[in-house]
Amino acid sequence: MARVKSMKRKNKIINTVIYVVLAILSVIWLTPIAYIVYISFSPQDSQAALSQFPGLGDLTLRHYINILNPDYQPYIQWFLNTLMVALVTMVINTFFIMAVAYTMSRLKFKGRKNLMLVNLILGMFPGFMSMIAIYNLLKLVGLIENAPLFGLILCYTMTSGMGFYVAKGFFDTISKSLDEAARIDGATNAQIFFQIILPLSKPIIVYTLVQSFMGPWMDFIFCKVILRENVDSYTVALGMNSWLSDTGGKKGKHFVDFFAGSVLISIPIMAVFLSTQKYYVAGVTGGAVKG
Repeated sequence: MARVKSMKRKNKIINTVIYVVLAILSVIWLTPIAYIVYISFSPQDSQAALSQFPGLGDLTLRHYINILNPDYQPYIQWFLNTLMVALVTMVINTFFIMAVAYTMSRLKFKGRKNLMLVNLILGMFPGFMSMIAIYNLLKLVGLIENAPLFGLILCYTMTSGMGFYVAKGFFDTISKSLDEAARIDGATNAQIFFQIILPLSKPIIVYTLVQSFMGPWMDFIFCKVILRENVDSYTVALGMNSWLSDTGGKKGKHFVDFFAGSVLISIPIMAVFLSTQKYYVAGVTGGAVKG
């Protein structure tokens, strides 16, 4: 009995330490977020807002009203551009990744392992190394001047199939006896993929959808290279960055607007993640099992 009490006391102490550490980490992680939200309500316009903390009575919605006013800044247009690019990229990337992952998981063909090895090696190189080549190719076909957003979507989707590893790990956990039974009934690979594998793969599909959406939503580097001076085609990240640059000698004029815009652009990501958290975690853990 004394041993049991000792174990309970020990577990209680361990759990208390864990909870305290997690609480401290939560405060560390949430403080910058709370700081950004608080500054976004500041009555200041310049960087003075960082050092002159407003009182609760001085907080204002002026900066949110400013960026949502089309006559003041094209933030809404930038937001819609980003949303369109992210949604189209999400759908295309998810389909390609699922298709390639199914092929690598279920179909056996000559050179399969070598192809996966080459894909793994190529994946070690950062994407921005190809930016100049991609820009020149898009400029050659006229997309930079005539359809920069379409060109940006091509940048995000042209190599999407290379990110199949996590989805393949998930597909490997699905019993292959289902495929064999379906083939006995005369099902084709396409029918097995769409009617059997995908309905059983909701967690990894949601995981891939979220990942594919977050990439374009938060990207800045490719947007900067592809969109360049096409202000009407800017994404939110690129447009808000222009608020912090010295344009016409007005550097800092939209400094606090940047904070307000940051809060607004984080809402869709937060909503998507919270609504799909259960499936997202299941997709990560399921895809971690490699076969």
